[in-house]
Amino acid sequence: MNKLMKSMIVIIVTVVTFFLITIAAAEENQDDRTLSPYFFIEDGDSSVDKFPLKETDVTVNISGVIADVVIKQKYYNGGTRPINARYIFPASTRAAVHSMKMIIGEEVIVAQVKERQAAQQEFDKAKKEGMSASLVKQQRPNVFSMNVANILPNDTIDIELRYTELLVPTEKIYEFVYPTVVGPRYSNQPEATAPETDLWVKNPYLEEDQVSQTSFNISLSISTGIALQEIVCTSHETDVIWKSESVATILLVAPEDFGGNRDFIVRYRLAGQEIASGLLLFEGQEENFFLLMVQPPERIKPADIPPREYIFVVDVSGSMHGFPLNTAKKLLKNLIGNLRAVDRFNVVLFAGGSRLMSPSSLPGTRENIRKAIRVIDRQQGGGGTELRSALQKALSLPRSESFSRTTMVVTDGYIAAERDVFHLIQNNLNRTNVFSFGIGSSVNRYLIEGMARAGQGEPFIVTKPQEAQGEAERFRTYVGAPTLTNIAVKYDGFETYDIEPPAIPDLFAERPLVVFGKWRGKPEGTIELAGLGGAGEYIQTIPVAETKPLKMNRALRYLWARTRIARILDYSLGRRNREDELEITNLGLTYNLLTRYTSFIAVHEAVRNSEPQSEDVTQPLPLPLHVSNLAVGGGAANVPEPELYMLLVVASLILLIPLMRNRIRRSSLMKCR
Repeated sequence: MNKLMKSMIVIIVTVVTFFLITIAAAEENQDDRTLSPYFFIEDGDSSVDKFPLKETDVTVNISGVIADVVIKQKYYNGGTRPINARYIFPASTRAAVHSMKMIIGEEVIVAQVKERQAAQQEFDKAKKEGMSASLVKQQRPNVFSMNVANILPNDTIDIELRYTELLVPTEKIYEFVYPTVVGPRYSNQPEATAPETDLWVKNPYLEEDQVSQTSFNISLSISTGIALQEIVCTSHETDVIWKSESVATILLVAPEDFGGNRDFIVRYRLAGQEIASGLLLFEGQEENFFLLMVQPPERIKPADIPPREYIFVVDVSGSMHGFPLNTAKKLLKNLIGNLRAVDRFNVVLFAGGSRLMSPSSLPGTRENIRKAIRVIDRQQGGGGTELRSALQKALSLPRSESFSRTTMVVTDGYIAAERDVFHLIQNNLNRTNVFSFGIGSSVNRYLIEGMARAGQGEPFIVTKPQEAQGEAERFRTYVGAPTLTNIAVKYDGFETYDIEPPAIPDLFAERPLVVFGKWRGKPEGTIELAGLGGAGEYIQTIPVAETKPLKMNRALRYLWARTRIARILDYSLGRRNREDELEITNLGLTYNLLTRYTSFIAVHEAVRNSEPQSEDVTQPLPLPLHVSNLAVGGGAANVPEPELYMLLVVASLILLIPLMRNRIRRSSLMKCR
């Protein structure tokens, strides 16, 4: 055997050995794969419809301060084989989901709320037996999964969900937000050991230049009973149709232009700078409910603001690349650039890791401010989103007792471990309060609002670069002068119980105080709210007898239960408590609500699919507007498929062919000589 043949054999054996070792390592490390979203790749199988969700149509009716939302999802199987569809979708963090229907042809199946595991078992049984069924589960308070089993070829199955939420104005501006898409979540936990409620994170996404094959439409009607001053949709191009001075309808100008990749945001203001505060009553067969909304006093800015320390925790991960990070830079330049020399500050930048600008906070001098802005300007965005470790680093900074510390987190919120972050903030309330800035067209509002709530601060959402300056000014105003402190509510002659919240924290924003509860007996007596405002003691008295119970206020029972569930979850952050789980389950079953522990299940009691098994299809989601491809993937332990390794082997051999030819040519020339 000549040297050329020996060399070729050595090369081939080496490449094949490398291939086999790598495959074995990949199989061995399957359990180490982290949860990560991935890009959807069409496999070319025309017999299976990979996009069964064809339409999402949303109808919103706002009456007074309560929004009633109906979501209609149309699933159609355009393939030739039966399928089971799965779809991840968002809703408001304040949504009380209380109804679901499944429509097949002329048949309407009203879903039942059941304990989560029991509902899953019933769905699995129906799916296996060839029955059409639908199951909706809560994965986060603002993230839900829809499963529809046994959609036959040419089948159309309509799902109708209904939820209600309370609209509370800030600075006398009402805002309704309908989230349209769930952004990709970063997670570093192994897929093999992840809890069932986190598996949705591993979901396919379309690349940023791919157009969604699902249509989206939304219409919104407002009836306030008080003249409307203005209505603005800041996210989509809309038409406003006025029916009277207090009734209007908002429609998309071009529903065919896909608008399901960003939050739908409508803001409106009542004439005369009024707000719809006051008392609402509902009298039920077994329980009575009330809602109290009281406008606090006008903010009075104090002459002297004590020295403050600001810790800016800034997300520079892959999902922040481009528009979100550029907007964050603009926001931070405004905030840091307006610090006083007596203030102190520091910056923590985080992605897969985190780094401090300085070991201890620096005075707000011009030189230090310029240094911070230079550090921020150099960021491009890339890597994972390890928020908790960055926040831990910020909270552990040495602190002077003479400074009031405020921590500000700037992020799009695309992480999966929200509860760990909330728990960390709650455990450090004696060291700082927390304000959160969500930046992006479809941020994780559960995280943004939850951080502020846990840290007794305020959340801010910036969807456009031009909003950064206004939100920065709002932040400075809030931190400088809370609106009302030491708040207490008293009930005289009005028998109340199960009050939510049991205690009211200091109020930073100019928004009404909101109290839910139940009442017995006659609606009479008074409710007194007291606190300390900028001008001293503040007291407001509301006579109960002047308000009549109305059947149209039925939504109060759902809103009260949803508020109690949220408080229980906030209180139990970071710990698993069987009593809390049982209480939430009972609330869900009693008030017909979707919760972490209860689900809606609808089953068509007829065998429609005689085939042994249907194809499972997970509908890919569009990336939110302005979010780049860098937001998807990032699981360090993820490994390519064996087919990809084979391609690498073939490519290696192809690259070796020219080398072999050169060796042969040189060998031939040597012999000729």
